[in-house]
Amino acid sequence: MLDSTTTHPAATGAPPRRTSWLGQLNGGERRTLAASFGGYGVDAFDYYTLPLVTPILLSLWGVSKTEIGLIGTATLVSSAIGGWLAGILADRYGRVRILQLTILVFALFTFACGLSQTPGQLMLARILQGLGFGGEWAVGSVLIAEAIRPDYRGKAVGLVQSSWAVGWGAAVLVSVALFSWLPPEQSWRVMFFLGVVPALLIIFIRRSIKDPEIYLRSRAEVRAGQRRASFLGIFSPKQGVLRRTVLASLMFTGMQGGYYAISVWLPTFLKTERHLTVLGSGGYQAMFIVGAFIGYLSGAYLSDRLGRRVAFILFALGAGSLVVSYMLLPITDGAMLLLGFPLGFFMSGIFSGAGAFLAELFPNEIRGSGQGFCYNFGRGIGSTFPAAVGVLSDQFHVSLAGAIGACAGTAYALVVLAALLLPETRGRDLHLN
Repeated sequence: MLDSTTTHPAATGAPPRRTSWLGQLNGGERRTLAASFGGYGVDAFDYYTLPLVTPILLSLWGVSKTEIGLIGTATLVSSAIGGWLAGILADRYGRVRILQLTILVFALFTFACGLSQTPGQLMLARILQGLGFGGEWAVGSVLIAEAIRPDYRGKAVGLVQSSWAVGWGAAVLVSVALFSWLPPEQSWRVMFFLGVVPALLIIFIRRSIKDPEIYLRSRAEVRAGQRRASFLGIFSPKQGVLRRTVLASLMFTGMQGGYYAISVWLPTFLKTERHLTVLGSGGYQAMFIVGAFIGYLSGAYLSDRLGRRVAFILFALGAGSLVVSYMLLPITDGAMLLLGFPLGFFMSGIFSGAGAFLAELFPNEIRGSGQGFCYNFGRGIGSTFPAAVGVLSDQFHVSLAGAIGACAGTAYALVVLAALLLPETRGRDLHLN
């Protein structure tokens, strides 16, 4: 949701005009916003390739749902490690330099996934891809939070988050086309091969983006001995930093555990339990994606308007109640189609305030480390939820819908609990951190 700001033309006598907050950004802010938007969008495209080709791999390779769940979980665990490492490196070597490195890593190893001949090879390629995948968000979110002025920080970070829905939608559209035109044994490989295209974004970043002034000044103070910078600083009990690290890590575990439990298994659920075709399931996923895009933008607005904590709680309650309805209630295909919109809205919109909140939660000298650790600790532990869904379904004979509903519902309850215990940070000036 893009709000407007009133401007007054100087000495013209003209009536005031309404200008979007985007129009208030300077050139550097806009270029940083564009680079972060593009980076996160292609991140999403590469991530969703595996969930979209899962039904084909189940058929061609004869793998079990547990094995696919483990590949998904291994990817997310490695992305958690990559995110924390990238955050540490970004604090030391600069946001822009490490952002380029993460994009290069996830693009090349997404391509490598398409060369896999066995599930083991695919898992290895996905693990290496995950290092860049996790690192890109950690660095990109810090970069955008530091580059954008406080009044627009939540909206800007939320707009960047919305590019996840754009990348997701592009992946679904491309998969529908490829799965319709090419035989299964070729189409899934081509999906992965397309993952190398995002590497071109590095050229734009190198030419257009510079490290934010906040980072450069903080780094100069570290070199001069005026600040102490160690990634272990996020575990210091002084000034409540350790408490914030623990609670934020738990909150993001819930956010990502719920999200991944749904997103990793949704295409398979639609095909195997609702018996939808590729084109049919594409329509249902489209409702999720449209809801997700609007959720990201609305979540950004609400995060700035209501505060970070209230927005997290509202979206968690909405997502938790809707996923139980979507998966466990005896609803028709038509009702399921309609419910896909609000479910996508809440499960995605909850992330809109994430980057701004974490940036505001930690001091300048450990911001990358703190943001990288909390978000990616959550991603690492949350990544066990897709595997838990597969195990519940295969080993305990729970329906796939029941397993998804139970895991996601538990995850969103954790978000509410952690958010109630964390401080509100809306509007905090990062120059004073």
